[in-house]
Amino acid sequence: MARVGILAVQGAFGCHASVVESLGHQAVLVRAKSDFEALDGLVLPGGESTVQRLLLRELALEGALSSLFRAGRPILATCAGLILLARRVSQPEQGSFGFVDVGVVRNAWGRQIESFEATSDEGRPLVFIRAPRLVDVGSRVEVLARFRGEPVLVREGNVTCATFHPELTDDPWVHRQAFGPVEHS
Repeated sequence: MARVGILAVQGAFGCHASVVESLGHQAVLVRAKSDFEALDGLVLPGGESTVQRLLLRELALEGALSSLFRAGRPILATCAGLILLARRVSQPEQGSFGFVDVGVVRNAWGRQIESFEATSDEGRPLVFIRAPRLVDVGSRVEVLARFRGEPVLVREGNVTCATFHPELTDDPWVHRQAFGPVEHS
């Protein structure tokens, strides 16, 4: 059983905890630097990316997040989490960690009132809520899923990023991609 942290300072973190536990892992709500100790992975949930970035700084969590990334632990970043980890963010521009070689446009799939459910080109459920759009994908970034031909789920190294909210579907496919199920011996 892996200890998978879910950043729980703002945004939709509760549903991620449920999905992580459904795969047999222990979900750990992360609100302080000490919560990063002994984590095997981390979820950066949706929410408001500028608020999350500010809270990461105010709570002195930036270094712990960077250390987890450098240690090669799996990270799943959804919606606002993707914005936090993208190399380039526009409309408007904002600072990010730059862990993943992608460019994103904030809220590019529409405003809150334009939220929608769909199916990926591969037949998987998608939920878009003020979602960012991937407009540039680096050569080392693997595209794992597309919607209408556009990348919506990508991975570079130990980081998996979704433009949508996989925690709001009944299919744990994205979390399984990032963390795998618990293997019983």
